[in-house]
Amino acid sequence: MEENGATVRLRHFSDPGCPFGFSAERQRLRLEWLYGDQLSWSTHMIVLSEEPNPSLTPERLAKGRRTLFARYGMPFVWTPAPAPHATMQACRAVVAARLRSEDRCGPLLRRLRVLFFGGRALDAPATIALAAEQAGIDAAELEGWMAAPEAEEAMREDMRAARSPSPASRAQDYKLGGPAEERRYTCPSYELERTAPAPADWATADRVDLPGFRPVEAYEAALANLAPELTRRADPESPADVLEWAGMPLATAEVAAVCDAEIADVREQLGRLASFEPVGSDGYWSLTR
Repeated sequence: MEENGATVRLRHFSDPGCPFGFSAERQRLRLEWLYGDQLSWSTHMIVLSEEPNPSLTPERLAKGRRTLFARYGMPFVWTPAPAPHATMQACRAVVAARLRSEDRCGPLLRRLRVLFFGGRALDAPATIALAAEQAGIDAAELEGWMAAPEAEEAMREDMRAARSPSPASRAQDYKLGGPAEERRYTCPSYELERTAPAPADWATADRVDLPGFRPVEAYEAALANLAPELTRRADPESPADVLEWAGMPLATAEVAAVCDAEIADVREQLGRLASFEPVGSDGYWSLTR
């Protein structure tokens, strides 16, 4: 078993510039609520673009954000239309923080996403610096981490891993991206692996790979096959429980996902107990103190 006592390790491949990765935060938070420290996480960057992609015009990006908001409910700004962007520098920042600890990496990735999909330029130094400060990292210190050779090496290793899908992932090619000669993970992609001996009375899988965006039930089914001994926490009694547990502002759709409830019902409850910061198509809730 791992040092932290987790039974299953999840390698999470994503990118701060991917709207599907942002929309899938709902599923990840639900898993964290249900299984807690029975799971351990490591975050890896796909690096979707080293340079802005000219085919991703502002109009196409805006249409994509509108569509994803209608489908999944996460807060997106699409007016004015977002400019084409590269994701490499933001990915480098996340990897540099991960080399210090996953506890630094996660909050930085979160803040980069919130700022970017809230209307800021992703790879602008000012955006990365602001995300660092909001995540509790000194911006100048992060800049030094990003410039270190080990950050470049670790980011390139993430890119190689993301472009070397396992046979199980390749069998799910419809969930992969990239050209035919170099298929890669899309956001988010998970590799789940047992890190503790299987129960003596039950044969389990050792690893399950789930590339691409999935409903939370797919991850729960994978975990049941990997680790049937995991215990499942009860659903929250109130949206307030979710906000207190998360320790950070959450979108309406995220609170609803953790509660396993309808967005409209959760929004009505949140309006009575939390403060709201509007961002684009929705916004973020914090407990009123």
